[in-house]
Order: sequence, then structure tokens, then C-alpha cells
Amino acid sequence: MRLLEEKILLEGKVLEGDVLKVDCFLNHQMDVPFLAKLAKDIYAHYKDCGVNKVLTVEASGIGLACLTAQFFNCKMLVAKKGKTSNISNEVYTATAYSYTHQKENTLIVSKQYLSKEDKVLIVDDFLANGNACLALIDICKQAGAEVKGVSCAVEKSYQNGHDALVALGLDVYSLARVGKMENGKIEFVK
Repeated sequence: MRLLEEKILLEGKVLEGDVLKVDCFLNHQMDVPFLAKLAKDIYAHYKDCGVNKVLTVEASGIGLACLTAQFFNCKMLVAKKGKTSNISNEVYTATAYSYTHQKENTLIVSKQYLSKEDKVLIVDDFLANGNACLALIDICKQAGAEVKGVSCAVEKSYQNGHDALVALGLDVYSLARVGKMENGKIEFVK
């Protein structure tokens, strides 16, 4: 999506450690009208897939996932990164390494919110190595839910996440595909 590429070039910053900082509009401070445009594009791609639930990981993917669920007129489910006192013991779990936080997280979804009747669209802010998405897919498998696709705002195409998800037979739709980040410059995959 050219619109997102332009926004990244205008407002994003390349930081040391292969980090693309776009938190000024995507996941810390959110440009809601802009995110709604991204969500509408995701909806247009998957609208005929029978999606009845959007799934994401807390916290950075929530904004985009929530707006995407609004277009599908369905519930949005957040995989928690740790057990809290208000979640029952009846949960699905999977582990995912977080590059941003440099640690392993146990993702948790309550069994009451995900079932074999669900046709799930996974939505997140970034796709790099695919660890979070693979953990969410594992959780969906545990529940018997069908994953209809994986969509993210920004994909680091030079990492292996996209290929790992496609190898599973999934429809992966990324709104901006970064091909290279060097010396503060960003190149997109055409």
C-alpha cells in the first residue's frame, strides 16, 4: 500500500539494531483515521473469506486489529502476554520470542473466546521472523479454529516470517514490505 510507504518515509525512523520506529502513528501514538484506511484495505483483501474473529497479540497490534474487526463486524481477540487474575485456568498457550523485548513470552487466550467455529484473521503491526504469528496459529490449531490469513502493517521482507507463513499455506497480506534498511534509509519491495 503506497499510502503506508509514504507515511513511513515521512514519519518513520531507522534505528540501530534493525529497528523501524513508526510508533508516532502505528502503535504508541495512533493516527486513528490513518489506521482506519489500513484496516479498510485489509478488509478489502479478506472480505470474502468468512472471517468472524480478528486475533492479535497485546499490545502493539491492538489498534489496527480493532479497526479491522470493525470492518468485518466481528469480535477482536487479544492474546495476552501473561496470565492475569481475571483469566480462568482454561486457556490455550503458545510461546513466542519477542525481538523488540528480547525475551520469550507465553501467549494466552481464554478457551471461552476461541473455538472450532471461528474463522480467524491474524492482524499485527509488524511481521519479521513470524514468531508471534506462528504462536497465534498454534493457539488457533489448539482451539480447532481456522486461520483464514495473516495481515500486518509492516513486513521486514528480508527476514523469514513471510516465507514461514506462506509455507503453511496461508494468505499473507502486508501493507508495506521493507526490503532493506541501511544508513537510515528504507527501501520497499515493489
